[in-house]
Amino acid sequence: MIALITQGEYVLFACLMAALIASLTCHEFGHAWVAKLFGDDTAEQAGRLSLNPLVHVDLMGLAMVVLLGFGYAKPVPTSPHKFSRPSADLWISAAGPMMNLLIAVVTWNVFLTLAHAGVAFVQTAAVVGFVELLVFVNLLLMTFNLIPIAPLDGHYILPYALPPSARARVTYLNQRFGPLLLLSLIGLSILGVPILNRLLSFAHLMIPWITLVD
Repeated sequence: MIALITQGEYVLFACLMAALIASLTCHEFGHAWVAKLFGDDTAEQAGRLSLNPLVHVDLMGLAMVVLLGFGYAKPVPTSPHKFSRPSADLWISAAGPMMNLLIAVVTWNVFLTLAHAGVAFVQTAAVVGFVELLVFVNLLLMTFNLIPIAPLDGHYILPYALPPSARARVTYLNQRFGPLLLLSLIGLSILGVPILNRLLSFAHLMIPWITLVD
């Protein structure tokens, strides 16, 4: 993203930042909201059951996105002893990526509906560009966070797809070595290994999958 500034693409950079901040905010709000549904008000008490970006965005994490292409928002706090169901962590973890998917699906199909109806405003280059950017950012965030490596959301979801006998072992290994593995993958991407490019390509491939309007 820093390349956009050095290339003088200030408007594109501002639009990308706006899309990213909005998407991260909704992602974290999704976690907090579903945690509340499952009886855990920890995030609510911490002021995180909110769509205010200031309570979710981490300045260091955002700076990393700008400089390195990878970053993070403030993790939503939870208290597992308050969960009303044993599987609450699965749904709370899935809520963030699913919120990003929901935003992408709704935004894209509302845009297509209005465009097909001949609404001139949505056919301007600025609106088309921002909608495509917002949809793409949300698909990318969803895809990235579903990677089953700690501390990403996917590592909480992975055990539920495994036999009960393997869950504890995989969870232990992931929590112990996952952060190091994730940092290694990010480092390799920065050094030129096309890891991020693969995620970008997959996000592009998803556009036809979420297109519900002919």
